[in-house]
This record gives sequence, C-alpha cells and structure tokens, in this order.
Amino acid sequence: MDRWQNRVAAVTGASAGIGWAIAKALLQSGMVVVGLARRVDKIEELKLTLAENLRGRLHSCKCDVSNEKDIVAAFKWIDSKFGGADVLVNNAGVLKSTQLIEPGNTQLIRDVVETNIMGLILCARECYQSMKRRDVDGHIVNMNSVVGHGVPVGVDTLTTYNVYPATKHAVTALTETFRIELLNENSKVKLTSISPGAVRTDIFNDPDLLKKPIPFLEPEDIANSIVHVISTPKHVEIKELTIKPLGERF
Repeated sequence: MDRWQNRVAAVTGASAGIGWAIAKALLQSGMVVVGLARRVDKIEELKLTLAENLRGRLHSCKCDVSNEKDIVAAFKWIDSKFGGADVLVNNAGVLKSTQLIEPGNTQLIRDVVETNIMGLILCARECYQSMKRRDVDGHIVNMNSVVGHGVPVGVDTLTTYNVYPATKHAVTALTETFRIELLNENSKVKLTSISPGAVRTDIFNDPDLLKKPIPFLEPEDIANSIVHVISTPKHVEIKELTIKPLGERF
C-alpha cells in the first residue's frame, strides 16, 4: 500500500456495514477517505470511534447514489477539496423484499435498479473522468456478489429478492464493459469486481436471518479483500475476486 499513502479513496455507502469496514481499512492503510452516503451524520458518529490519528483523514459527503445530481456534485466537491479521488469503491447497494410478479411493486424495483446499476455507472463515470483529467493510475472497485454470476435455486432467503441478482449480473457485465472501454483509451486505471457470498450486514432487512446457523462473512473480510486488490503491483490487475464463507451452500 506504499503508493497509496495520503492518496484519496471515495467509498460509497460508507455509513454502515461493508462500506464502513472498507473506510476504516483504507484509513488504517494510510489513505485519505471520503465517505459518500445519504446519512452523513452516521459517518460523523462512527468517526468518533476511530483512533485520533485516523479521524483527520476521514471526510463525509452527502450523496444518494440513486440521484445523478448528488453524484455529480459529490465528485466535483472531491475534486475541488482534495484534487480528486484516486480510488473508488462502488459499494453502495440496496436489496428490497419483493417478488417480480407481485403487483404494485414498481418503485421497490426501481429503487434497487437505480442504486445498484445506475448509481454504480455514474459514480464510476464521474470518478474516471477525474482520474483521466489528472492522468493518474487509479483503481475502481465494483461491489458485486456471488448472485451476480448465477441465480441460486431453492434458497429461501432469496425468494423475495428476485431483482437483486439481476442487478448484480448487470454489475458483472458492466465491469467488463468498463474494462474494454479503459483498454480502448489506453488507461492506467485498474478495475476489479468483488463478489462476496453472504455477509453479516443489515442489507437483508431480516434480523432473524442473521441469527440462523448459516455461514456468514464479516464486513472486515470484504474490507481486507479491497486492501489486497488495490495493493497489487502496477502491472497486476485482479479482474474478479469471489469470496465465500466456508460451508456456504449456494
């Protein structure tokens, strides 16, 4: 991580769960971190739990990634205040409980699509344009999922989340499309998809699920993987990293 010392990382969805774990890990690795989230008050609250030497390098910025105006404004602010982000972790994502065949669920589906697909695209677009202007050897990490590579069959916990795997399949395709576009521009920016299995976070909106005796990863496991993929030598690009808890059955 030597080359990332005091360079800037933007982390979306940084106010809880995996996003907060990533922000902490990058701070501990010597980076300046801008946490993007709807709930900036939550980031400021969590900031108080950090060691004093880390607090000064964490900054929060209000950004709803389902809102293009918020995204454009956030990356303009990062450019003006810090000179731009050198690493982007596209972590923000939502999962809403609905079946595709349920009536009247249009807004629930739109919420997931706008956040998990459009938010990822627009954050990557804005951050890359900043990297390109500055000619930096940056890194964009897209948070994917094991369900972005195959839809589990017969898994009860996913029966009401049917649009979520579709959005993560989109992340798989989008990451490769971004990679082709960067190759065509002879860009030095790396691109990585991280695909975790089940992680113990509140994204499931089901406290009882987290109490079941099934294998879970912890947010810190994913944060450690982020540090790993961005710390590779300049000539090494990890395209896809799949991480599953031991014993997971899907």
